[in-house]
Amino acid sequence: MTAQPLAPVIPSSVVPAGRQRASSAGRPLPLARRAAVPPVLEDVVYGIGRISASDRTVTSALGWSGGDRLTLIADAGVVTARREPGGMITLPARAYIAIPAALRRRCGLRAGDRVLLAAAPSAGTLTAYSLAVVDQAIRAHGASPYPQGEKP
Repeated sequence: MTAQPLAPVIPSSVVPAGRQRASSAGRPLPLARRAAVPPVLEDVVYGIGRISASDRTVTSALGWSGGDRLTLIADAGVVTARREPGGMITLPARAYIAIPAALRRRCGLRAGDRVLLAAAPSAGTLTAYSLAVVDQAIRAHGASPYPQGEKP
């Protein structure tokens, strides 16, 4: 075999006159801007718990202890507790929050449901979010791993 190697073909960097676009010459392409991520409050402590068995790390971040009186406010899938002298429930010695059954039913939570707990010491609140509420927030930001209506 006496074949000669071929020379590499390197395209020219010069654009032929017929292929140039006058309207886009020298103008950069528009790029999407990165969305600003809202800051996380520095003193918020998160945890995962179950209704009737709160995460003690989260309750201790608030400085609450057994005997404290709490007021509970409920909405669909969300319950917020605040320490108040005239509160409706008393925090037990083990420092977990037992949500009364009537209040759980009103906001659509059942004993044993998993919840996202968020303690905000500066606000003096502990909020339990049902995972259905968390899922809705994720989907509202377009971050769901599955298309709308599709399940794994």
